[in-house]
Amino acid sequence: MRTVSNLFATTVSLRRTSFFFLFALISAGSASALTVEIDAPDAVKPLLTQQLEAARAARLAVASGEVLSEEEQVRLRAESLETARELLATEGYFSPQIDSTLTRTDHDSLLRFSVSPGPLTRVRAVNIEFSGALAAAAEASQRRRARIERQFALQPPMPFRQADWDAAKAAVLRPLSAAGYPAAQLSRSQALIDPATQTADLSLTIDSGPAFYYGTPQISGQQRYPVSIIRKLNPLKPGQPVRQQDLLDFQLALEESGYYIQATVRIEPDPALAAAVPIRVEVVERPLKLFSVGAGVSTDQGARAQVSWLHRNIRERGLRLKLESQLEEKRQDGSAELAWPRNSDGYDNSLGVQVEQEDIEGQETLTSLVVAKRSRIKGNQRSNAGGEIEITHALQYQTEKQRVGGLLSSRNQALSANWSWTRRRVGRNFYPRQGDVLNAQLGGASEAVLSDTSFLRLLGRYTRYFRAGENGRLILRGELGSVLADTVDGIPTDFLFRAGGDNSVRGYAYQSLGRAEGGGVASVRHLVTGSVEYNYFFPGNWGMALFVDAGDAADRPENLAPVFGYGVGARYRSPVGPINLDLAYGEATDELRLHFSLGVLF
Repeated sequence: MRTVSNLFATTVSLRRTSFFFLFALISAGSASALTVEIDAPDAVKPLLTQQLEAARAARLAVASGEVLSEEEQVRLRAESLETARELLATEGYFSPQIDSTLTRTDHDSLLRFSVSPGPLTRVRAVNIEFSGALAAAAEASQRRRARIERQFALQPPMPFRQADWDAAKAAVLRPLSAAGYPAAQLSRSQALIDPATQTADLSLTIDSGPAFYYGTPQISGQQRYPVSIIRKLNPLKPGQPVRQQDLLDFQLALEESGYYIQATVRIEPDPALAAAVPIRVEVVERPLKLFSVGAGVSTDQGARAQVSWLHRNIRERGLRLKLESQLEEKRQDGSAELAWPRNSDGYDNSLGVQVEQEDIEGQETLTSLVVAKRSRIKGNQRSNAGGEIEITHALQYQTEKQRVGGLLSSRNQALSANWSWTRRRVGRNFYPRQGDVLNAQLGGASEAVLSDTSFLRLLGRYTRYFRAGENGRLILRGELGSVLADTVDGIPTDFLFRAGGDNSVRGYAYQSLGRAEGGGVASVRHLVTGSVEYNYFFPGNWGMALFVDAGDAADRPENLAPVFGYGVGARYRSPVGPINLDLAYGEATDELRLHFSLGVLF
């Protein structure tokens, strides 16, 4: 019995194997490679080619080497027809004509779609209604409603596309969220399509919710530094209407204060809290102490080493003490600065002392100074719209011993009042392609007050960046300075001028343009420099430069005789900052000079 049973089982197994083998052959015969062609206008063909199920399945089959059964091809054809109508509707075509044919041969199938999208539907009317606080009849509310209606993104007779409709509905709430109505929402929206006239009538209702007003700040994350730092930087007053830009300005002030790595300033758009919504301030603090070293090299100053130490909370009051020393081949200095936290009016105040020694082009100076500064920054450097404006006032007393070409000059001293105004509209890029930087300086001293000579110093600098094609930029730079005084004697070197070098007139040694005296070059009262430079950046971080510089420094305006420098250069955008390498020809000296600068902070 066991033998007969085994024989029966074997026979059944062979029959099943033969059956499945025969079924596989039949199935293979009813499957074929699928090719999909779409005949449609260029405006919609890429969308259909990318999104239709049949086209996607055909691409996947080719990539995997698989074939599709007849049943699957029929299913994909029907599903793609429905999808095509939906896709065309999102593009504003609500009356399309779509035909499809499926042609088979022994091993291949061709599925062809012929698409005539029909007339494009256009917006005929837009109706926007308001509810909530913004529905009030106040004049300010009326102006805001009118502005929203006027700036709505879809206006007659623009084409109606679903993506544009969705974007317009989202965008209509942004002005309200940014201007005191953070709980604004769409309570109703409708697009009525008339296929007979190919028009769309749009209507929506905006519920502004209540107007929000600032309450008190709720601060978290503060541990090392006094909470008074945050409170003084807070420009938001209780009862003031909420504005998104106010919150961003407060957040930026915290991040730039020097005490916080990161800051977040926000409110919760809870209508129940609208009358006095809490301001949530979250900060991540910087370390209490910071020690840093740096190194660099330039053809102006030679090799450079820098060491600094910073303590951010002297006497538990947030006072910052910074000690710094910088050693260069031609200049050495040491300084100490005590800075107060920014006050509620946005001012930074500091006291500093510095000792500096330099020997440049035969002019040797030893300078000591004490300075009190107050500065304020307005605007937002993250945006070029209005630029960032920095204003600095300083009162400083300095003494100086000077030797030019082996001749010892008398001791110079000056108690000077100084003012500096700088506007930057170049963003935060190392290599800006548009915008400008303008700087104006005014300073002076009186012989009657701790000064050897009365003088007035004027200086202006301007740099302009222009786009020049897709990968280029044009840079125009100018500098004009003058010291009004009866004599140069008794005026500290820092208030006088010399020209030449990497950032002045390339092709000439650093500060080599001035008054020749005793084998050295002395600083003078008048300065003029200018530059035109073109940069082209290759794919990646490398670029090249062509430039022409000109300038001079002299004791009298009529003695100014600008000399020219011409050259080419290389630019590299490194992670730590720009690296510049220039080869310049000085026309007046008939010499080639290399200009190079690189700095790294560790």
